Amino acid sequence: QVQPVESGGGMVQSGGSLTLSCVASGSTFSILPMDWYRQAPGNQYDLVAHITSAGATNYADSVKGRFTISRDNAKNTGYLQMNSLQPEDTGVYYCAIGVHWGKGTLVTVSS
Repeated sequence: QVQPVESGGGMVQSGGSLTLSCVASGSTFSILPMDWYRQAPGNQYDLVAHITSAGATNYADSVKGRFTISRDNAKNTGYLQMNSLQPEDTGVYYCAIGVHWGKGTLVTVSS
């Protein structure tokens, strides 16, 4: 089975950077798409970034030019590099490998 586990969240000042990691067990990681979702307090889950098994990427308009999604299939690991962070980026970030979701990691950006 695929069991994503996120890490790398924390508190950062506005303008700073964080890199989130998503480590997944299972033999099917390399053929599944990966997504990063964000949930702000009281909000639904919003798609932040997407990457196909082949490496094609898409981003929410709000993070284009600032966030980079990537994956290392040999390590069963995905990443979300977040630069120029702003307070509105605050939320719980979830990694989804196919339909398999992790528990999330909290990112807090202070002004």
